[in-house]
Amino acid sequence: MNRAPQAMLEGTRKSGRHAARAVLLVWTASRSLTAALGAMTLVAALVPPAVAWAGKRIVDAVVARSSDDALKWVLVEFALVAAQTLVQRGLALVSQILGLRLGIDVNVAILEKAIGLSLPAFEDSELYDAMTRARREASTRPLQLVRESFGLVQSLVTLAGYATLLLRFSPWAVLLLLVATIPATAAEMHASTLTFQLRNRRSQEWRRLTYLEQVLANDEHAKEVKLFSLGPPLLARYRALASQLFTEDRRVAVRRAVGQSLSLLATAAFYGAYLVVGLAAARGRITVGNLTLYVVAFRQGQSAFQAVLGSLGGIYEQNLYMSNLFEFLGAHDASGVVAPRSEIPTSTGAELEIDHVSFRYPGKAEWTLREVTLRIPSGSSLALVGENGAGKTTLVKLITRLYEPTEGRILLDGKDLRDWDELTLRARFGVVFQDFNHYQLAARDNVGLGSVDHLFDSARIERASAEGGAADVIAGLPRGLETQLGHWFKDGIELSGGQWQKIALSRAFMREEADILVLDEPTASLDAEAEHHVFERFRALARGRTTIIISHRFPTVRRADRIVVLEGGRVVEQGTHDALVAGRGRYARMFELQASGYR
Repeated sequence: MNRAPQAMLEGTRKSGRHAARAVLLVWTASRSLTAALGAMTLVAALVPPAVAWAGKRIVDAVVARSSDDALKWVLVEFALVAAQTLVQRGLALVSQILGLRLGIDVNVAILEKAIGLSLPAFEDSELYDAMTRARREASTRPLQLVRESFGLVQSLVTLAGYATLLLRFSPWAVLLLLVATIPATAAEMHASTLTFQLRNRRSQEWRRLTYLEQVLANDEHAKEVKLFSLGPPLLARYRALASQLFTEDRRVAVRRAVGQSLSLLATAAFYGAYLVVGLAAARGRITVGNLTLYVVAFRQGQSAFQAVLGSLGGIYEQNLYMSNLFEFLGAHDASGVVAPRSEIPTSTGAELEIDHVSFRYPGKAEWTLREVTLRIPSGSSLALVGENGAGKTTLVKLITRLYEPTEGRILLDGKDLRDWDELTLRARFGVVFQDFNHYQLAARDNVGLGSVDHLFDSARIERASAEGGAADVIAGLPRGLETQLGHWFKDGIELSGGQWQKIALSRAFMREEADILVLDEPTASLDAEAEHHVFERFRALARGRTTIIISHRFPTVRRADRIVVLEGGRVVEQGTHDALVAGRGRYARMFELQASGYR
């Protein structure tokens, strides 16, 4: 029966922690701007009661027919109003600049967290939802939370000033001022909670809606959308989902509007107090100046108290959203733990040993790989063949430690991959996956990103381009290496599939120090002659290095020192091309099937 108070207490504690972290974020973004924001907030809080007092003195001076006093207090009020105007504009400017800086800082923090996550983390829908929620609004929420906090202080100081003025008239007026605004504020806080819960619950629906937008309005999908007439059915799905979200949003909006109508109670309280003060002035109990003062104090004091409650509600709402940011930033990715740094030995053998490795993807019951044991001697070449889904690419991802084995271990030069520093380990690999990236960047970047430490080393980029077969592609571009690739940005040049593949191969050859080369279907978009040239260059450049090749083309794989056939995640055959053909097993049947197509 004590659960409700405990839940409220825990919610208050969390709110306080989030507020403190948000203030720290803002303070870190700019100490000087945060201090300026605090100082101007305090000035803005003190001016309104002073203006009300000056107004009273003006009215009293007019009633007393004292022109000197009237002039003096008019000038005082003018100075106060001018100061208030300047402070408000200063607050708006400082908040805008601070918001811009903070938005960048928070997004950088989110992206830093994202690049530190392991590959399996990106395939975890819950973590992906957390990242989506964090990115959606968290870049603006910290500043809003700080604004609400400063606004709360401002309103409290202003309210204290007005309350002091009203206590001279009636303590009951102060109590009425406070109580009348509570119902509307409580309703608003409840609506904020409903909105937050609704938006969090719908993270996947929002991602699905965004995905449908991308499919319908993105160049990558345009060909199939046109060819298969996918527009109308996908647009119908978009409409249905958007309508569902609209219905839920409308329901919350209506409830919020009903709650806001309770503000009429505050209006009624104001006019009740107005009547009492007016009657007191008519009976001569207070001066006309005091009448003006009390009316302004009650009206503005009520607004200040409503602002206090509104700020409390706003802080509560912002803290709800800030929890999304801090939840993501604090998310633990166990598979992304970095091992202690290990230096590369002076003489690396680049020998890989796969010891009874089994693997299944997180959340999946079936095994992708089962009891795989292989030894890849230093300087040798290994070809992996098998049908799609046999586990070839998964094995490569395990060797490069993008994933870790569910069972078993993989050794490099006798050391478990988990004992290697990730950066040191991956620097030893040059990899081209079949689904390589098309970076909407300059040609220089598209090649140079293969070794970020040499991104501006033109000589290395030119060597890599020649080795990967992209030299002729780059030579034909309007601005050579400085040409923007892709058509997302102005003056961008779109490449063919084969040209992009040459760029990707060149990117892999940027890693001149890598002693293990992995090519996962690297020539799928190349014609037979271009493929022959690529592998001739690859054979020459790979001398002394350990190489792993995945390919469905047997003229390519037959040149490997050893061929491993995977089926259903298991090694079913291995040996040289001639031995496997002579064995008349699975490899021989696949080879014969492909060879028959050329007869």
